[in-house]
Amino acid sequence: MFLYILLACFGIVQCYPNGLVSESCGSLMPVHGSNAQTSVPPFTVTVDKTTFKEGDEITVSLNAPSENFEGFMLQANLVGLINPIGTFTVTDSTARGLTCNNVANRAVSHTTKSGKTSVQAKWTAPISGLGNIEFRATFVKRKETFWVGVKSSAVVYNGTGTTATVAPTVPSNPDCGKTKVCFSQPSNCDPTTSTDCHFMAVQTSSDQSERTIEMFGQADGYVAIGFSDDQNMGNDDIYTCGKNSSGFLQVQHAYSTGTVTPNILSLGNVTNIKTALTNGNINCSFTSRNAISTGSRATSTSQYYLMIVSGPSNKDNILFHTTKYVSSTKADLLNPSMVTANSEEFPAIVKAHGALMLIAWMTTGSMGMMIARYLKGVAKGQCLGGKDFWFLAHVSLMILSVIATAIAFILVFSYAQDWAGGAHPVLGCIVMVLSLIQPIVAAFRCEPQHERRFIFNWAHSFTALAIKVLAVAAIFTGLELFEEYKTDGWMLKVMGGFITWEALIYILQDLNFRARKKDSEICSFGSMKPEIVLLMVFLLGNLAFLIALLVGIGTT
Repeated sequence: MFLYILLACFGIVQCYPNGLVSESCGSLMPVHGSNAQTSVPPFTVTVDKTTFKEGDEITVSLNAPSENFEGFMLQANLVGLINPIGTFTVTDSTARGLTCNNVANRAVSHTTKSGKTSVQAKWTAPISGLGNIEFRATFVKRKETFWVGVKSSAVVYNGTGTTATVAPTVPSNPDCGKTKVCFSQPSNCDPTTSTDCHFMAVQTSSDQSERTIEMFGQADGYVAIGFSDDQNMGNDDIYTCGKNSSGFLQVQHAYSTGTVTPNILSLGNVTNIKTALTNGNINCSFTSRNAISTGSRATSTSQYYLMIVSGPSNKDNILFHTTKYVSSTKADLLNPSMVTANSEEFPAIVKAHGALMLIAWMTTGSMGMMIARYLKGVAKGQCLGGKDFWFLAHVSLMILSVIATAIAFILVFSYAQDWAGGAHPVLGCIVMVLSLIQPIVAAFRCEPQHERRFIFNWAHSFTALAIKVLAVAAIFTGLELFEEYKTDGWMLKVMGGFITWEALIYILQDLNFRARKKDSEICSFGSMKPEIVLLMVFLLGNLAFLIALLVGIGTT
């Protein structure tokens, strides 16, 4: 059994001795669990022509002058791009054709891992969309030793057709509203003059069978555009343009299921892909004949909310976006127009919900719990209206917390009327239910001298702890939703700082509590008890964190 557990701890490494590696099309990166070599490769890629035109055949040779290679992958690209073009004819028994982007024989790979000194294949040029090309190959010497992107010399296009552009032209506004649907942030920004512009444009054929899509934006890793039936993440048709493991841009088709990494789909019927990366600006354009799919919802429509997001990437994987813009209304892809971004991503009622929850469980609830735990003994005997002052303060603060929680709960559910938001609404509901249970149980508690009073004390304390933990979790998940619309992401860090601050005060209070049992104090403040001083210090720090988060929510 131990052996099985140990084996389960190791990552799975995909190896393909039969050369069926279509998922590496474009990137040419083997899935071997190790990094490519950076030294000069001991292998070469040569061609038998220096110029070509439409329909020409070029013989490509992979050579190993001094040592054998076990595996390889070969494809042709326009210079500066990574999407394979043309088709190969294989005559060598050690090679096979591969399907890339749903086109057969777009690339060539090995059939076995036996040692090879040379391999040949014939490449046939397509009849359109051409420019200067180069052949790129990956050579695998051993599973953990391989070189990616070994290039041939460039082959110059000298045909008579229209030359393909290596990089797309920067999209601009003149065609927006005339032949294209455009969406940008800031509104009506021009990517030709503004590097802060996030821009997308869609030009749709009259029968909706074909769309020319452009996207532009500044990002560390990727820019993505989406078509959605609503303004929330989930059930969205997405195209991303981002850096792969080799640092080149690649276009991917994806489907979003929510605020998680989208599912990458086959690129499908996408052609005329053009990409450029200039000074951190990602610029991609392509033509898609794929149908727009929004899951179980209707797809026989031309009206969608438009989305633009951008963020970092790690090798071939996109990470959580740092910017997100959603159109304020649905765009009709058959009706050229200028679409504006949502001016207020979170309505005032949602912001009020967040503010009330922060006040309830960062300030009034925290103060009420701390008073009950540490000031009971200090303020004992100090009464108001026949009740201990600490007890009145505790009850008053906790009632305020329950009222604030209930109002926040009613506000957000009257607005949303659904469970959108992942774990956040579930956590909020649990907090609401437990918050109502606490005072009800407390109202029927037995007398302090009763022999079973300890059951209530333990249950009351445990429920309070559970509410606190779940409320903090709900705040974190709620702030994550707000952070989707901010670029700096500082609110979660502030909340983390508050948790650290609260834990520090609790530790100091607990140390003093233990010291008092030994008729001592951790420090002296004259006539003021350390518990009171620590409570006041906690309140001041608490208010600083609270105000910072309230400002963050108000400006989202």
